[in-house]
Amino acid sequence: MEIKFADSEEQLRMVSPVLLQLRPQYTEETLLKQIQEQRKNGYLVAYVEDDNKVLCVAGFVMGQKLAWQKHIYIDDLVTNEAHRSAGAGKFIINWFKKFAVENGCQQLHLDSGVQRFAAHKFYLREGFNIRSHHFSIVELNDN
Repeated sequence: MEIKFADSEEQLRMVSPVLLQLRPQYTEETLLKQIQEQRKNGYLVAYVEDDNKVLCVAGFVMGQKLAWQKHIYIDDLVTNEAHRSAGAGKFIINWFKKFAVENGCQQLHLDSGVQRFAAHKFYLREGFNIRSHHFSIVELNDN
């Protein structure tokens, strides 16, 4: 297994079927367009490849906040349904830990939907802690 960055459109198209498993509200075209927009703000896409197969994909940003100092925030993390429980998720999390330290980050963060119990079990096993509740208003209007 190795980590690669999806820098080209060809690579993004190669990883998009796996990302769409996590984000089915997109089509391939709308997903690629959204990624291009987010890249303007530092969004990166890394993936685990083995034997020319995409096993796992993660979209992330590096940032700084008063609460977290310099950190990596993983926006999107998904292991290909066809390759779950084969070690790719652990492989990319270990890579993130090392990559974060190499880039001067003090912390690694992500959010996970409250219904994703298997993912929560995995994150806890990999050393993540539940440190806060995430609150949001997802349909803002002018009222």
